[in-house]
Amino acid sequence: MLQQHLYVNATFHTQWAGCPRATALLARGERILAVGSPEEIRAHATGALQIVDLGGATVIPGLTDAHIHTANYAREISALDLRGVAGLTEALARIRAHAATLPEAAWIFGGRWDFNTWDVPVQPDRAALDAASGSHPAALPSVDGHTVWANSAALAAVGIDAGTPDPVGGEIVRGPGGEPTGILRESAHAPLDAIMHGAAAGDLQSQLLRAQQRLLAAGLTGIHDFDGDECRTAYESLRADGQLHLRVHKSIPATSLERAIDEGWATGDGDAWLRTGPVKLFSDGALGSHSSHMGHPFPGEDGNTGIEVIPYLDLLALVRRAAGAGIAVATHAIGDRANQLVLDAYQDLVRHPLDAAPGLPDTSRPARQPLRHRIEHTQHLRPEDVQRVARLGVVPSMQPTHCTTDIPLASTLLAGRNLASYAWRSLIDAGAHPAFGSDAPVELPDPLHGIHAAVTRQRHDGEPTGGWQPGERVTVAEAIAGFTTGAAHASGEEALKGRLRPGMLADFTALAADPYVIDPRDLRDLPVMATAVGGILRYRNDS
Repeated sequence: MLQQHLYVNATFHTQWAGCPRATALLARGERILAVGSPEEIRAHATGALQIVDLGGATVIPGLTDAHIHTANYAREISALDLRGVAGLTEALARIRAHAATLPEAAWIFGGRWDFNTWDVPVQPDRAALDAASGSHPAALPSVDGHTVWANSAALAAVGIDAGTPDPVGGEIVRGPGGEPTGILRESAHAPLDAIMHGAAAGDLQSQLLRAQQRLLAAGLTGIHDFDGDECRTAYESLRADGQLHLRVHKSIPATSLERAIDEGWATGDGDAWLRTGPVKLFSDGALGSHSSHMGHPFPGEDGNTGIEVIPYLDLLALVRRAAGAGIAVATHAIGDRANQLVLDAYQDLVRHPLDAAPGLPDTSRPARQPLRHRIEHTQHLRPEDVQRVARLGVVPSMQPTHCTTDIPLASTLLAGRNLASYAWRSLIDAGAHPAFGSDAPVELPDPLHGIHAAVTRQRHDGEPTGGWQPGERVTVAEAIAGFTTGAAHASGEEALKGRLRPGMLADFTALAADPYVIDPRDLRDLPVMATAVGGILRYRNDS
């Protein structure tokens, strides 16, 4: 008989119109059997019943991070961390100290440096890195992950030298004589990505187990992961071993699209624990790397409108190829021109619908939910494209803490441009359904940080007063929805997740106070008291 848990001594915000607030929840196995008062729902229980006291917590539906890189996050827990360094001198000191702890010739990974915030904002080079890293090859992504700072040993390991041409959608930054400086942008660092995501980075399965506990402690019950095939393999092993305690919607990297089609994968395949998601494509780079594809050049950089990582005609072909095989598309787009082109590609599917498979009647394919295509980040839109996102049914997958982190950068690089930036309010008002995430390890994978950012548009220090471009703030309910019903809509799982109602998965997040009534400034540091996935507490704060 399925195990039954009656959760009591809590206030449940169900996000279900049939019973918006409750004081108890009954789970049988992985599903919710009833919500209401303890007296009302005891009658639904049959057989043995385990009563769980939640200590007066406020409970909301389980929070899902709709954009995260869990393999990268897991690997970086014990890697070099260059966040927050004041400049190049401090960065090199940290690299030197970290290198001293490593075995001979071991790779130096980690990084997350941001030259935009340094006392002297200058791009570093390989000569400086060579001096600090010693005998170790080093490949250090920038904070946004779109640029890699490599030393000479790392460049040599992948055969990048003065004669190496720039790849499509990437740039090998060069000095006098064409010699690489060690800065690789976008697709130019793909050869090093393969090493950073391979055996040299350690045992991913054990690293993911450690990361899983951190994510559960942050209140997350599910994730939409955007790392590679090695991450899928590790999650499959965790699932087979009974160690997977988070629900995973796993994307397909663009490099694996043909394999996925050949093997018959489709978005939505799998079970409630591990499900196939969309294929991940890249339209451009990132604002901090000055590689986001913009309609106008970056200030002081005549001719630099960013990088079109996948040329439009190739993007269009990939979108049609994936959609024709039943695979949804999630395309990274940050700049206004990148977002415009991605919307053009998605709109082409509406104007020119895909035909049924040649020679097969429509009934030959199993009925599936219509594909929900996504734009990952959706950061800077032309005002007219806000309505187009909603009209096309595109999911704007957005990360609220990117906004608050980027305030100085966006205020400088985008000053005077007519753009809808991090436009959550405008998109919701237009009828779109944002899905919220963190993009960890770019940001911390804490959904309460995202909820705070979405509601206040302020940094952790309360600045700027009133919030940056405050007209784009959202309500607490809308911010929570981005991590619950919005994320469930993005993955096509709204019948299973995002609300606390009978028949749905018994996934919830218990908080120390009611997020709907506390001061919005306190949302960021609101403690998580417990996290339940599949009717079982997978994390409990016993402090």
